[in-house]
Amino acid sequence: MKKFLFVLFMFSWFWQSNAQEDKERIKALKTAFITQEMKMSNKTAQKFWPVYNEYESRRWKLHEEEKNKLIDSDCINGQEAEKMLSEYLDIERQEYVIKKQYFEDLKKIFSAKDIIKLHRLEDEFHKKLIREYRARKHRERENNK
Repeated sequence: MKKFLFVLFMFSWFWQSNAQEDKERIKALKTAFITQEMKMSNKTAQKFWPVYNEYESRRWKLHEEEKNKLIDSDCINGQEAEKMLSEYLDIERQEYVIKKQYFEDLKKIFSAKDIIKLHRLEDEFHKKLIREYRARKHRERENNK
């Protein structure tokens, strides 16, 4: 999950021209990749994607909250740091609850084995995004020489 946010953050640097378009393009690529690799029927996809999108939306909101609450630690005192640490742990607990519910919802659609495969495919997709980003940066450096 944090990898996904990190990848999106990296791509925001790279694709500054129209970030919303790029997010939509990445989402479409991810949707196609997962649907194809999971060999989802239309019926299964219609059940899965609303569950997945709700999960992603809840996670995204939680990470936005985290980003807004956790400020630069160099600018705070010990008591404020303790409060921030407590808030961070609370957000982590909330994330666990969201993921646990997501897995319960997925069990209504997929077998446990398929859920594990889905998790692996998400990681694989994120790694591909990182590789693509690095390749583009390398090509940019080579072209600027």
